[in-house]
Amino acid sequence: MFFNNASGYEEGYAKDSNIKIYYRDYGPANGIPILLVMGLGGQLTFWPPYMIKFLQQKGYRPIAYDNRDMGLSSRFKSNPTFLANILKYYFYLPIKSEYKLDDMANDAVILLNKLKISKCHAIGMSMGGMISQILVSNHQERFYSYTQIASMVAVPSPLNGPNFSVIKLLGERAFKDATKDERIDRTIRLVSTIGMKGFDYDNPEFKQEVNETIQRSPDDSGFIRQMAAILGTKNRINKVKTISVPTLIIHGETDPLIKVKNAFHTHKLIKNSNLKVIKNMGHLIEEPIFDQFKIDLINHLDINC
Repeated sequence: MFFNNASGYEEGYAKDSNIKIYYRDYGPANGIPILLVMGLGGQLTFWPPYMIKFLQQKGYRPIAYDNRDMGLSSRFKSNPTFLANILKYYFYLPIKSEYKLDDMANDAVILLNKLKISKCHAIGMSMGGMISQILVSNHQERFYSYTQIASMVAVPSPLNGPNFSVIKLLGERAFKDATKDERIDRTIRLVSTIGMKGFDYDNPEFKQEVNETIQRSPDDSGFIRQMAAILGTKNRINKVKTISVPTLIIHGETDPLIKVKNAFHTHKLIKNSNLKVIKNMGHLIEEPIFDQFKIDLINHLDINC
């Protein structure tokens, strides 16, 4: 479905003086490593098991991790106000954040160093794409290729970001007094809104998967801090222009969270890039969506090893 129940992985923490990043190395050890960078509010378990398995079958070694402030990785303490930040968002005012996307890119370097990986592929999803843009541009010698899924280069704004109805759903997650059932309900409503049109998320299996993610990490306060990091980090346009590693850009034509024009913008900035727009794709990677781009993905990876 949506969350990852795969087993047979190695796990641990990559540590620096002030941060601990939890990771899962799905192997095999002799596979070509692929770093999977997740999006806003997503635990590493959000990477679909069919995607993990497909990459393994094709000779790759997927490695996923919890971004700071999510899952089992280090948590931070600031308490941004969602309403205040959204007002600043609409009026194009500066937004302060406890950390930036640049810091989150450095977390990925800590992980690669821990695993002694000198070179790998990078796949970034949504906010993970924003993090990966910084990571790849700063350390191009460490990457065979970059794949960007449902992401953008500019700071989100009313012109290029989500509409009000999606922002309202995101805002619900910023409130911390929700019960477990309320959290499951709002997750279903959110993914049904931003995902593939007509895909059924309102079923017992998916509810159980959401319940397991809540049990794995009950504290969801990092979501609002990650959102502040996105809004508080400057445009990455100049950095992205320097990316020379082969890049594949995948985006949904009907993505309501990050409009498809952002994919064309990234494609224009990265000269060594290919763009694939998926007609019935929203902001998520449901299995019918993955089936539409998995051959393009594996060809991209195979050619650039």
